[in-house]
Amino acid sequence: MITPVILCGGSGTRLWPLSRKSYPKQFSALMGSESLFQTSAKRVQGPLFNAPVIVTANDFRFIAVQQLQETGVDPAAVLIEPSGRDTAPAILAAALYLQGSDPDGLMLVAPSDHVIPDSALFAVTVEAAVPAAQGGQLVTFGITPDRPETGYGYLELDAAPGKEIRPIPLKSFVEKPDASRAAEMLAQGRYLWNAGIFLFSVKSILAAFEATAPEMVAAVKAAVGGAKADLGFLRLAEEPWADAPAISVDYAVMEKASNLSVVPYTGRWSDLGDWAAVWRETEKDGMAQTPETTAISCKNTLLRSEVEGQHLVGIGLDDIVAVAMPDAVLISHKDRTQEVKQAVAQLKSVNAIQAENFPKDHRPWGWFESLVIGDRFQVKRIVVNAGAALSLQSHVHRAEHWIVVQGTAKVTVDDDVRLVTENQSIYIPLGAKHRMENPGKLPMVLIEVQTGSYLGEDDIIRYEDIYSRE
Repeated sequence: MITPVILCGGSGTRLWPLSRKSYPKQFSALMGSESLFQTSAKRVQGPLFNAPVIVTANDFRFIAVQQLQETGVDPAAVLIEPSGRDTAPAILAAALYLQGSDPDGLMLVAPSDHVIPDSALFAVTVEAAVPAAQGGQLVTFGITPDRPETGYGYLELDAAPGKEIRPIPLKSFVEKPDASRAAEMLAQGRYLWNAGIFLFSVKSILAAFEATAPEMVAAVKAAVGGAKADLGFLRLAEEPWADAPAISVDYAVMEKASNLSVVPYTGRWSDLGDWAAVWRETEKDGMAQTPETTAISCKNTLLRSEVEGQHLVGIGLDDIVAVAMPDAVLISHKDRTQEVKQAVAQLKSVNAIQAENFPKDHRPWGWFESLVIGDRFQVKRIVVNAGAALSLQSHVHRAEHWIVVQGTAKVTVDDDVRLVTENQSIYIPLGAKHRMENPGKLPMVLIEVQTGSYLGEDDIIRYEDIYSRE
């Protein structure tokens, strides 16, 4: 049995404006009705695998758990990183956690944002790596390339791999090449894309970290040793975690290790690293479109509207990516989508809220979005999950009106507790202690109208909170 370790703490920006720091791409439904994280979790279910260990950031902990519940996946543990330190400390923390229960066991490390449609072939490929991992090898998985890609690192082999799925020695890691070098490597046939997926025993990876990054081991071991259980999560200790260097596992361990093997994966794979990759994975006859789009005389183009009721029209486009969100629109040449990261950096430099904040603000109890913001007023749509509750709170600068449009709300205003059903409303005076709960079995939706001199999210005094927020 293999324990999957799913890494979902990153906040990449190359798929902006859909992927943002507050709600990154792994939690978005880019390729269908399920998120990339959900499909990644389902991929490692079955007789080969134990329940997964999830490593994520504090801001995403409730999102991750909710999405797992929606897919019927019950994690063995959810480790909370106090801050992002790249993949090496995250993998080391998971290994140290597993050492307590199964030091000789195998762990499969996988990112949460990859597209691997053939789950059966993936399982066969992982199983083929088991003997090498049990024998002490650090096994990585390489993707058979189908184009001279410059956006991936490569794995160099001594010779072109055969058709048999089996571990073979890894000669070296190769940094992202330029276009001519990538074409050269593709022609030679002995290079694979580096997928960043690994299989090894807990014992072997811990020994590798001890040999190549002992200072990291000390810091992460202290963070795991000082971890505290919190609402079903295991929160790593913040102070020692900050001492761990922020570095990828490739740089920290893999490029320095001598016991490396690679198993080629021959199926379809993508890390959806930019919008051009999304186009490749979704295009039909050159066009990739979501339902609320219209293309006239367009080719080799991606049109994507993420707003219900907002229609995106493209006319005469060639090699263009156009993505429409409620608060931002991206238009780029398809060959330059890697530069989206630079655009986000520029937006951050002028303090544009769209740089990092997603239009829907996800909370432990559900989510909300601002519909209208004006001078001294704001209108929100609020969705509260079944059985969830907001904190008991008050505001210094604003009053609120709540109108229930779907479901039933249990509302507390000071000493008054009542049920508010569809088409009913209630007024929350400034300074009143109040709480909203959803006692039903379906999501509850309401419209909130705020009025006052200051409407920021930090105007909250919390008295009680089932999610232990301050």
